[in-house]
Amino acid sequence: MLEERSKTFSLHILQTCDKLKKDGIQYILAKQLVRSATSIGANIHEANYAASKSDFVNKLQIALKECHESEYWLDLILSAGYPDMQEVSALIKECGSIRSILIKSINTAKADLSGR
Repeated sequence: MLEERSKTFSLHILQTCDKLKKDGIQYILAKQLVRSATSIGANIHEANYAASKSDFVNKLQIALKECHESEYWLDLILSAGYPDMQEVSALIKECGSIRSILIKSINTAKADLSGR
């Protein structure tokens, strides 16, 4: 579920960034956002093939870090006056939902590691 959701999120990010100007500040922001947002799903995918439980937690923590970074870039794009504010607001909301799921997953996996 989380893997598919992060993939869908990445696809929406790619579509949104494709609408930004191909030069100047918008282009720079779009490149940063694409990198961080697509990394969320890539790390979740890698976590599913982790060598150990600690490796699994590590991959999810990287995905969480990328999620926080993506929220920053989305907020910056929104603040810079992206024409479709509803679209960016929806992406921020979805990124927050993915972040919440990652936090719960990490906490559960860490509890399993410590034997609680």
